[in-house]
Amino acid sequence: MALEPFLRERLARKPLLVMTHVVCGHPSFEDNLRALEVMAEFDVDMVELQFPFSEPSADGPRFVRANQLAIEQGVHTRDCLAFLARAAQRFPFKLLMMGYYNTVFKMGEARFVEQLAAAGGSGMIIPDLPLDEAGELRRLAAERDIDPILLMAPTNTDARLARLGEAARGFVYAVARKGVTGGKTAMDEALDVFIARCRRATRVPIGVGFGVSSRADMEFLRGRADIAIIGTAALAAWEAAGEAGLRDFLAELLGAPQGQGA
Repeated sequence: MALEPFLRERLARKPLLVMTHVVCGHPSFEDNLRALEVMAEFDVDMVELQFPFSEPSADGPRFVRANQLAIEQGVHTRDCLAFLARAAQRFPFKLLMMGYYNTVFKMGEARFVEQLAAAGGSGMIIPDLPLDEAGELRRLAAERDIDPILLMAPTNTDARLARLGEAARGFVYAVARKGVTGGKTAMDEALDVFIARCRRATRVPIGVGFGVSSRADMEFLRGRADIAIIGTAALAAWEAAGEAGLRDFLAELLGAPQGQGA
């Protein structure tokens, strides 16, 4: 099932979907697999698999470090694609590639899209590739039912949001604040206004990320956004206490896992 219909189907029975994030190969691919198993217990809807890159410009210090450690261990794009294929066969949630354009450029756009589709990827999030420069990659992706996820930012004008919204497929990633990942975001009237601007600009579901880390954040987003995007906080929980730490964090954020009561 294509990404947007999948999300619409899930939204018909859940008020707020969840997308989580792992950095491929950090601390190891076996750790990644165990993290995905925990995420599946909590019925997450999508997971970003970050392909490590040496200059992850949209990421905060914790993700920068994770990327660097994965690179130092020799993690390669082919390893990430192989892991994505393994995960796609095993888990019910959708998997998206998250990374930077250099990764795509080095492989070649056509080959990258072909291999991402063959591995079972549903979309890609490439924050350093502007819409205006992504025409050929978007064309190739459309041929293989891969959705390039566009980012909307509070600094965008209404005209820019409208252009992004018209081009969007799958869902849009609304960046909750200026800066990089990992900092705390104020869940306040300004964010409410920004999400409403995004809603007016597009017909696709809206995900909100950058700083979502608590049950109170989830409550704020419910009824405003369609998808809560959980990145740095989940990585911090794993790095602090492994599988148990991630499970405790998700239980605090989302409630008991499926089948274990309220």
